[in-house]
Amino acid sequence: MSAVGAWLGIILSGTVRAQVGPVETGMSLRPAWTGETVVDAHPLGTLRFRSHDAPLQLRITLENIDQEKAKALIDDPRIANRLPEIIESDLRSGVEALVVRSLLCAAAGALLAGFVVFRSPRIALYGLLAAAVALAGTGVAAAVTFRPSSLVEPRYSGVIAVAPSLVGSAQSIVTKFESYRQQLTKLVTNVSKLYDAVNALPTYDADPASIKVLHVSDIHINPIAWNVIRSLKEQFKVDLIVDTGDISDHGTKAENAFMEEIGKLGVPYVFVRGNHDSQTTERAIAKQKNAVVLDNASATVAGLRIYGLGDPRFTPDKSVPVNNDPAHMRDFGRRHAVRLPRPSPIDLVAIHDPDAAKGFSGAAPMVLAGHSHRRSTTVLRTGTRVLVQGSTGGAGLRALEHAEPTPVQASVLYFDRASHRLQAWDDITLGGLGEQSVHIQRHVEPDPRRMISPEPTTAPSPTGTVSGTSDG
Repeated sequence: MSAVGAWLGIILSGTVRAQVGPVETGMSLRPAWTGETVVDAHPLGTLRFRSHDAPLQLRITLENIDQEKAKALIDDPRIANRLPEIIESDLRSGVEALVVRSLLCAAAGALLAGFVVFRSPRIALYGLLAAAVALAGTGVAAAVTFRPSSLVEPRYSGVIAVAPSLVGSAQSIVTKFESYRQQLTKLVTNVSKLYDAVNALPTYDADPASIKVLHVSDIHINPIAWNVIRSLKEQFKVDLIVDTGDISDHGTKAENAFMEEIGKLGVPYVFVRGNHDSQTTERAIAKQKNAVVLDNASATVAGLRIYGLGDPRFTPDKSVPVNNDPAHMRDFGRRHAVRLPRPSPIDLVAIHDPDAAKGFSGAAPMVLAGHSHRRSTTVLRTGTRVLVQGSTGGAGLRALEHAEPTPVQASVLYFDRASHRLQAWDDITLGGLGEQSVHIQRHVEPDPRRMISPEPTTAPSPTGTVSGTSDG
C-alpha cells in the first residue's frame, strides 16, 4: 500500500513551473510503463523521446514564450552561442525542483497510505522506507539508462504543416547537432520561431547540404495521396519524388487522367511500374511534365544516380499466370543487378516488390520498394539498406475493408550532396483516409559511409535485420 501511496503522491504532486531559455514550461513526472520524455508544444504538436528506461514519464509543456527574449536569441549569435549552457542550467534547475517536489509528495503519500490502512505508525514508517528504496532505485535506473542520443530521433505527432520546423533539419542533426545540449538549442529555437509567427508560420529553411527525396508508393488511384504529396513536398522542400509503383488499380486507360497531377508538382517524379500498373499506365506517366519513368534504366535526377526496374507482373490481367514466389522475385532482381556496372555508380535503386529488391543486395547502397502496404527497413549483410514503403494512398478502396483504415504513409530521405549516401530519414504516417494530424519518426543512419560488399553468387538468399514501424 505504501508503494501505491507513493505513486499517487507523485501523480498528485502537480506541475512545476520553470523558465527554460525564452520558454515558460510546466514540468510534471508521472509513472509510465516505458520511460520517455514528452515535449508538448500545443497546439503545434508533441515530441517524444525514448530518453531512459525507468518507468517514469517526464512531460514538459511549453506554455508561453518571452517574445523579446526569443527574438534576441534568434537574432544575436552571441546569445545563441550561450544558449546551450543557459538551457542546460534552466532544465537542471527545473528538473531538480520537480524531483524534490515529487519525492516529498511520494513520501507523504506512502506514509499516509500506510497509516490509513494499517493504523500503525511503525508499519507506516517501514512502508515509507520501502517506498524510499523503490523510488531511489527508479531514480538510479533513470540516470543510468539516460540516452542523450535519443534527442536526435524524435517522434512527432501534430499538425503536418509545422512538422519540419519542430523536428528540425536532418543534415544539421547529423553534422552539426551531435550533442544533446545543441539539440535542445535547436528545439527551443524552432519552437520560438513558430510561436513568434502571428499570421503565418515561417517557411522551412531547406538545407543546401542535403538532397531530399520523398518516397511514396501504392497510391492505388486515391486522390487523397496528391494532397499529402503536395503538402509534404512544400513543407519539407524536397528535391525529387520517387514512386515505387501501383499508382493505379487496374491499369486501364480510364485511369490515365489521374496521372495528370504529376505534371503539377514542380519537381522530378521518378516512377517504376508496380504489379497493378500496365504499360498503358507507364506511357501515360511518361507524358507528364517532370516525370522520369525508369524500366531497366538509370538516370541522374537532382544529383542522384537512380536505377529503376518495373515489376514483371500485371496481376489485374487474370488470363496470364503470375509467379509470386519470393525466390522467383529475388532471382528476377538479381538477374538485373548483376548487369549493373561495378563498382556500381548507382546511388539508389527503385523497384516495386521487396523480394525483388533483395536481389539488388550489394549492387547499391540504397533500395526503395513498396507493394506490401507495410513500412519496414532492412539492412542486408552486404551493407545495402532496403526501405519498404507503406501505402501513400491508404491502400485505395481497400482502406475500407478493415475495421481501421490503412494509414497513409510516406518518407522523406536525406542524402549527403557530396557522398550521395543516406544520412537520415523521416517516416511519416497519417491516419487512414488522410486525417489532418501526422506522426513522424526521425531515424539517423548509423553508418552512412559503410562499405557495400558484392553479394557472393553462391550465397543463399539475402537476409538482414529488420526494423521500423508497421501500421497496416
